[in-house]
Amino acid sequence: MKLISKLTLFVTLSKLAVVLLFVFTLPYLIGGIARDYTDSYLRQQKEKVLDIIAQNGVDTYLQGDQSYGSYTMLKEEYISLEPVENNFNVDTIYTDERIIENDTLNYRVLTHAFLAGDKKYLMEVGKTTATIDQYNRPLQKIATYVLLGLILFTLIIDLFYTRFLLRPLGKIIRTKISNRKFPFNENSRPIKTTTTDFRYLDMSLINLMEQIHEAFEKEREFTANASHELMTPIGILQNKIENLMGEPELDQMVQERLIGMQRTLNRLKRIVHSLLLISRIDNDQFSKNESVGLYEIFLDIEEEISHRLIEKEITLSIDISKSVTLSGVNRDLIFQLMYNLVNNAIRYNKQQGSIRIADKMMDGGSCIITITDSGIGIPEEDISTIFNRFKKANKSEEAGGYGLGLSIVKSIADYHGISIELRSEVGKGTEFLISFPSKLIE
Repeated sequence: MKLISKLTLFVTLSKLAVVLLFVFTLPYLIGGIARDYTDSYLRQQKEKVLDIIAQNGVDTYLQGDQSYGSYTMLKEEYISLEPVENNFNVDTIYTDERIIENDTLNYRVLTHAFLAGDKKYLMEVGKTTATIDQYNRPLQKIATYVLLGLILFTLIIDLFYTRFLLRPLGKIIRTKISNRKFPFNENSRPIKTTTTDFRYLDMSLINLMEQIHEAFEKEREFTANASHELMTPIGILQNKIENLMGEPELDQMVQERLIGMQRTLNRLKRIVHSLLLISRIDNDQFSKNESVGLYEIFLDIEEEISHRLIEKEITLSIDISKSVTLSGVNRDLIFQLMYNLVNNAIRYNKQQGSIRIADKMMDGGSCIITITDSGIGIPEEDISTIFNRFKKANKSEEAGGYGLGLSIVKSIADYHGISIELRSEVGKGTEFLISFPSKLIE
């Protein structure tokens, strides 16, 4: 999942968690607010009564009676005054039941003891809890709507700001990672951002790619120069060995040793030629403006390796459509790519084995060529590094390593934008899948 998707999901879920928490706690919050408001109202009523008594005396309410009681028409509020003992000291607010005209109602009650003259009185001011609760539901609705509006507003702002904040990171990924191809020949420009972390990441990637490109150029230059320089002494040694082999007085043992040296030089010569070929491919020294039919390529390969097929009694099956033509390629390199794969299929095949070459057209115009053999297979631990140069295989000494053949295959494939997939099982065989993009298919 992308970073921006994770942040968007986190912001959304966090807002949702806030909403759920608020919805669950809202009744308690509203109830607490309503009670606080009611308590404040009761205190105000108490102060009004005390002010009247202070100005006009307690008889304003008692009017000659021992106690006083009054309530509203719907019994929503009441007030009472009655004398108490001198040691009675009460000043509280609580919820309790009161019986008024044979009706038992729940009230929020404020009690207060005060002196009036030489007597002590107890005042009670009450308000029914029903009148308190009737405002809770409207308040909850209003609070919920306000909260949802604020959450939605902040969510939109958070999402826009997150996308704006991460836009430089997306640009870094597109320009420095996703659309870059090794060996990073294009010059990279720093992106514009005020975020220090993104600026540091961008500059680090630019420096890293420059170092990789520089190291690759040095390696490529060294390979080309070393290969050219090696050809001269190899040629001199080969001429000297051939001259020595022409001497009539050499005995049989010396002749055999010279022949062994000649084989070693020929192998070294093939390695140098392969390195030169890879170097030329890496340096874009081959044109890609030819058209070639895949069926014709494999017919030429079959003709060239027919003697090897006969030696190992291998059956070759070519099931390639004659209409599949590649354009914008280098014929010699495509031939070399296919030849190396078929050559490996013969080299590592079993006696009286088989090789099958087939094609398959895909949706979108691409084409996949499969080269399947019944050979000894490739161990799983070798598959990930099979195209590395001079990779040694866990094969018998007779088979040897993979050498430069598959490295040349990979270089040619990368040069043309061709992808190669490998499937293999030890003892059952190997299958190479060469995928040609639609732009190369006529």
